[in-house]
Amino acid sequence: MLSTYGWSDALQHDFAPHAAHGLAPARVIVQQRGRYRLATETGDVEGRLLGRFAHEAADGGYPVAGDWVAIARKGDHGMIAAVLPRRTAFTRKAAGSSQTLQVVAANVDVALLATSLNADLNLRRIERYLAMTYESGAEPVVLLTKADACADPAPLIAAVEAVAFGVPVLAVSAATGEGLAALAAYLAPGRTAVLLGSSGVGKSTLVNALANAARMATQAIREDDAHGRHTTTHRELILLPSGALILDTPGMREIALSDAEVGVAIVFAEDTEQIETLAAQCRFSDCRHGNEPGCAVREALADGRLDADRWRSFQKLQRELAHAERRDDPIARETERRRWAAIHKAARARTRSKREIDD
Repeated sequence: MLSTYGWSDALQHDFAPHAAHGLAPARVIVQQRGRYRLATETGDVEGRLLGRFAHEAADGGYPVAGDWVAIARKGDHGMIAAVLPRRTAFTRKAAGSSQTLQVVAANVDVALLATSLNADLNLRRIERYLAMTYESGAEPVVLLTKADACADPAPLIAAVEAVAFGVPVLAVSAATGEGLAALAAYLAPGRTAVLLGSSGVGKSTLVNALANAARMATQAIREDDAHGRHTTTHRELILLPSGALILDTPGMREIALSDAEVGVAIVFAEDTEQIETLAAQCRFSDCRHGNEPGCAVREALADGRLDADRWRSFQKLQRELAHAERRDDPIARETERRRWAAIHKAARARTRSKREIDD
């Protein structure tokens, strides 16, 4: 049973200390508001957290769909005592929170980043999803869903390929089956995929098409703005007829990145190489590429050699990550406080000097 869900020799090795304490392995296949369903060697059981584990788990340490856990059997329930080390993990700052770390999915091999071929297609959001995927350690694949509803998908596909360097970009349709054969190449037996994307892009419909069954509830998008409604309210790992596993997730419109410096660097690797080359040509070695005279970066933005949208997106993500680092690191926070104090002091000095000249 567990080999069907991806159990391996490496996991057996990691589990050995727990086996010595009489615990059994299981995989989280459903996660919903603190409730779990677990796949075990003898079948599915309801899961609960042991009190000690629930009390001692670190931020982001609670089990999520895709996790391998160590359980103690208690009647019809599996009491979760520990989470095995994660091979990959998708993390973000929880919506509405500046501190809480949310793990979206764990132990995923391939991330299917879904966005529909309609008015809701957003290249900047795709960049965020790519950064999250690279940081997790999984392999990204971009899915452009609802291809049957788009008269001319070619320009949109090209636009996505331009920001997803080297990443497969597949136009798919659950209604007609277009692109599903190409997608199947990334869904090998024993591999785990996760579907990530906003509400209404057709993730659940796609899961149903791949499973040849109505496994997930679906709902039409709003016609007025092409945005979707939340239909999936939980995370569920589904075994496909091919033997692959696919994890459907609730739609995410807000993607606050957490510790994603590596992911952002990979997404913008070609841009940063171009920027570094240009920066070396700036008049000032400490140029911030703002309003400084002789800035080669600003000149490249003005004449189109450097894509302005990509530049703004890169800067925004860099600021977001820097803000998160300052918030979490007391030393960095104090350094930033002193920097702004110096800036304000200099500004006040300039104001006083100007007043004295005017007087």
